[in-house]
Amino acid sequence: MEQLQLKDAMVGEIVADDFRTSSVFKKVGIDFCCGGKQTLSEACREIGISEEELVREISKIKEAPNNEFMNFKNWDPVFLSDYIVNTHHKFVLKNLPDLVFYTQKISNVHGENHPELIKVAHLFEQINTELLQHMKNEEEVLFPAIKELINSGSEEAKTTIKSEITRMLKEHDFAGGAMDEINHITNGYLLPADACSTYRVTFKLLEQFEDDLHAHVHLENNILFPKALELAN
Repeated sequence: MEQLQLKDAMVGEIVADDFRTSSVFKKVGIDFCCGGKQTLSEACREIGISEEELVREISKIKEAPNNEFMNFKNWDPVFLSDYIVNTHHKFVLKNLPDLVFYTQKISNVHGENHPELIKVAHLFEQINTELLQHMKNEEEVLFPAIKELINSGSEEAKTTIKSEITRMLKEHDFAGGAMDEINHITNGYLLPADACSTYRVTFKLLEQFEDDLHAHVHLENNILFPKALELAN
């Protein structure tokens, strides 16, 4: 994409074209996964930053040599599905139990002085419940349907893909919105002066979890799901 085109390109498309640009959007607080269906210009106006400066930073990244292995946009849908399971689903499953435990622990210990932690624990419990079922449905229903459609052209698989993706996009909005709220009420995981070691570990894990979730949802919302829907239509 040239500079003039970048301003009118969807944020999700820019990141799908070159995932390295996600770092620019993260730095300025632009949502490139659930909020990826807005143009770069619209996103900049929404948060009040210079689109020219953002375009320059993105262009600089795109001009640097790229590792083609990470060009997710060119990956086969089945391969991409397997990658999501083996990378992001495994990450989520490994970290959910610890984060449920730690968010509840710091809520119990520090909630009186920092009442936002009570809300964080509640939100993360909801994220835990939602994501476990969501990933189960992807692995047992949606991803097999994508493979079946590619292998056989099954009409039943087409119907399954359309209905599952419609529901999963809403579930992504919930999980992404809940993590955004956690980020907001903790002031970007800003540690208070009385933060203990568990408090510090929890916030670090939450930040890492949010980063992974953004990449995870981006791969599905902006690359895998559009590919699957194109096959199903």
